[in-house]
Amino acid sequence: MTADDTPFTDLPAALVEEALGHAKSAGNQLLSTFRRIVENRDAFRRALENKGLITHESTCGYPPAPTTCATDGSYSIERMLTADFAATAAVAVEGLTPPSETRFWHAPRHSAYVRVEKHHEKTETMLRAIMLGRELLLAIEAPHDLVMLDATLALPLICFHQAANGLKETTALQCNNEFRDHAHEYLTAYRTILESARTDKNVVALPKYSMRREIGNAVGWSGEYDDRGLLTILLQPGELTKPIQLEPPSSSWLWSGNFSPLGETLGGQTPKQFAATLVTLLGGVHVFYYKPHSWLPALRVEIVESVANNPHRLGGVLQGLKHQCATDAMLEPYPLYLADRMIKSLARAMPAFRQVAAQHIAGQYEGDVGEVFFAMHGYRTESGV
Repeated sequence: MTADDTPFTDLPAALVEEALGHAKSAGNQLLSTFRRIVENRDAFRRALENKGLITHESTCGYPPAPTTCATDGSYSIERMLTADFAATAAVAVEGLTPPSETRFWHAPRHSAYVRVEKHHEKTETMLRAIMLGRELLLAIEAPHDLVMLDATLALPLICFHQAANGLKETTALQCNNEFRDHAHEYLTAYRTILESARTDKNVVALPKYSMRREIGNAVGWSGEYDDRGLLTILLQPGELTKPIQLEPPSSSWLWSGNFSPLGETLGGQTPKQFAATLVTLLGGVHVFYYKPHSWLPALRVEIVESVANNPHRLGGVLQGLKHQCATDAMLEPYPLYLADRMIKSLARAMPAFRQVAAQHIAGQYEGDVGEVFFAMHGYRTESGV
């Protein structure tokens, strides 16, 4: 039996009873929301049709199914008595291969970073930037026609901005040097993805969760309705919403970039000019929702402007997504599902990594071995994707 099998073991019985009562109350609230959606389903759909926002995959033709892969990343920090055991990794997994194609990869690609760091509140900020940078590098190096990212296209700009502006405060961290040394590569890869100059390669973002409501705001839906949740009910298999511009975040600082701490030039531009280029490219990003099959929720798909305005390239994206959603056992495209399953194991593996390090130290330490295991004792693990 695992902790997942017995979730209430360590909780007081009275707390469990109270929480279960609150859960039932929350369920009633959701039930009333579902009922309102069902009662007004026709009106919701008419509003989409009146705005001309619903179309069908057939309008983009049926290009050959592209070869695909997906990237995902994770970071984890094991808080120990004397230091932090920090790790981040990114993986790229090949999708289902069309019968007429050969596989590019016989095993997933990966990029990993593991270090012992001093206790610092911004270690997570630096690790997340490194994680995203390595994801982007795997994405542009992939030889596939369609590359899927498990994040929004705006997220790297936000995280790189935070990491660059945290460099002065994190000089004692090794991940500071790691980000500083490779920031130019990360940012160049990011710009390459947003420019998407190659017509034979498309990179799309499929975030599982987003607070943005482009469709709801365009149609005038109440703020209580989530775009993806409502469109899952309204769209028929094979339907999608017409791509519309990505909604900027509510706080302007979240969609900006100050990269001056990284040097005087970036990609032949000043840091300010480089940031302005990225923001301009992000302004052209479009989003649409697509329901490939009846058993799937609507997929939120973010694409760059050159793909949104090209029916043939958009058709290739749709064909790639549809062919990778081959079974109802997975509620997302196959390579994204596999990459997510693989990379989420990083946090679970951290105690084992820490134990290996402790045993290595103990084998060479001349003093009391007990001191080693006290110093390497883990108190908690913090992780993210």
